[in-house]
Amino acid sequence: MTFPYQARFRTALTGLKREGRYRVFAEILRRRGDYPNAALFSGRHARPITVWCSNDYLAMSQHPKVVAAMHEALDLTGGGSGGTRNISGTTHYHIELEAELADLHGKEAALVFSSGFVSNDTTLSTLAKLLPGLIVFSDSLNHASMIEGIRRGGSEKRIFNHNDLDDLERQLRECDASAPKLIAFESVYSMDGDFGPIGAICDLAERYGAMTYLDEVHGVGLYGPRGAGVAARDGAMDRVHIIEGTLAKAFGVMGGYIAASADIVDCMRSFAPGFIFTTSLSPVLAAGVLAAIRHLKQSDAEREALHERAARLKRMFLDAGLPVMPSASHIVPVFVGEASLCKSVSDALLRDHAVYVQPINFPTVPRGAERLRFTPSPVHTDAMMEALVAAVDAVWTAHRLQRAA
Repeated sequence: MTFPYQARFRTALTGLKREGRYRVFAEILRRRGDYPNAALFSGRHARPITVWCSNDYLAMSQHPKVVAAMHEALDLTGGGSGGTRNISGTTHYHIELEAELADLHGKEAALVFSSGFVSNDTTLSTLAKLLPGLIVFSDSLNHASMIEGIRRGGSEKRIFNHNDLDDLERQLRECDASAPKLIAFESVYSMDGDFGPIGAICDLAERYGAMTYLDEVHGVGLYGPRGAGVAARDGAMDRVHIIEGTLAKAFGVMGGYIAASADIVDCMRSFAPGFIFTTSLSPVLAAGVLAAIRHLKQSDAEREALHERAARLKRMFLDAGLPVMPSASHIVPVFVGEASLCKSVSDALLRDHAVYVQPINFPTVPRGAERLRFTPSPVHTDAMMEALVAAVDAVWTAHRLQRAA
């Protein structure tokens, strides 16, 4: 008798559905120049919605400079890159983009990957192979891409309590002083919206002879001089050995990268399978990102508008008695606390109010910490915010959910 493959797959999916964690993708179409408005498709029918959960934080995907640069590159080069970086896939756009990223972070070099997940996964796993005996100290709330990269690297892993410097120092102190060590952490933890203590972690790294690896995915473009990130804002950018970021959030396009010393970048270029054996970003994407970075190096207007919008939405939610979770950043999380209920609230907002915000459930957050995660942008208007708060308030009342104390 053969193994019941399909039955096992169905059982796994049934478990997700029973827990209220089964993901349903919303089929949406954004229209250039009209974001955050979009169309939601159901079969052949479409209806207007407002997007409240995008990571296109500054709406740079819609910026005229970005769109124009991508059109120009498309007309000049065509659609794809034609190969891996080693085999015909390194274009002038890629070289310019990496130089721009290195300059942004004040590092000797940068390397572009196909996504932020890949840049974390590939870099962290390759570091373990290049540094035999490496001990990795990982914040307990690090992103799945960092966790996966550390796991695949196979090095010794030590998890310290989130942003707990005492716990981190205790674990550093317990290790062999001569062993290679790496502290991996984030600048902005995107589900809670809090910041990592970058300067203090660098202090410990220098004291105990460790390298530092900082994920700036939710910080780059949004904080610091020229949008260089939270480390730049905090005056600690030059103390971080490897800065990792994305090209898909604040910069509005696609891709990931690291910025570091020339030797580290060259090692990743030479040894990292996730870089070597994948087709490079389309020149069209690289051109768009390049335009976004160059614009945000010169303009603070988008960043200032984002932070004003986020602060305003937090106040409006609190004034309505809605349980906004503490967040020092641009992230606006609202606590629900149960997976199936969180999905029900999200469904009701979309169905009854044309508000699109995805439920955030386990394993993205711990069980019992389920929430809605709102991401206002510079192009979300006061009227949109007022409609949003009224909609969330109505759904909260209909579901008899707990209000803020």
